[in-house]
Amino acid sequence: MDKYKIPYVKTFEYTKIIGLENIEFGKNIIIDDFVIIYAKEKMHIGSFVHIASFSSISGGGELVMEDFSGLASGCRIVTGSDDFKEWGFGNPTIAEQFRNLKTGSVKIGKFAIIGTNSVILPNVVIGEGVSVAANSVVTKNLEPWGIYVGNKKVGSRDKEAVLKNYENFLATSENERVGKLFL
Repeated sequence: MDKYKIPYVKTFEYTKIIGLENIEFGKNIIIDDFVIIYAKEKMHIGSFVHIASFSSISGGGELVMEDFSGLASGCRIVTGSDDFKEWGFGNPTIAEQFRNLKTGSVKIGKFAIIGTNSVILPNVVIGEGVSVAANSVVTKNLEPWGIYVGNKKVGSRDKEAVLKNYENFLATSENERVGKLFL
């Protein structure tokens, strides 16, 4: 089944996209069942992107997921939230003048992967090639090609090996590049 019939995008019966008109899609994208995307502002989802089951993208801000990036199961991308640190209180049931709503953008770089059940908060850039460990909460920018647990860098990815593999990918025919769901 392909619920939304978006060219080059596989969606399923229980995929939910609100604000479809605000999303620019690349090619060869899979958005699993039980994913909810609320696109109040502009979003760009690049090519060869996977958004795994039980993930959500919400908050009312902008999102960019560059090519070959992905969200593992249960990720939360939050582009806006109430800030209760200062004067705000409440939730969407009250007028915004009483809430301290913080909205921003999230960018997930090319080749980046966000591990299972991780949360990315507003105004964060996940650099190219970053790997975020499962159950992380990311509140600040992450430098390219790092391996992170939350905001703490614990290692580096093999950038040269990934880019060499990417060259091999580009040297194959289009039919050899795509996963079985697209054939």
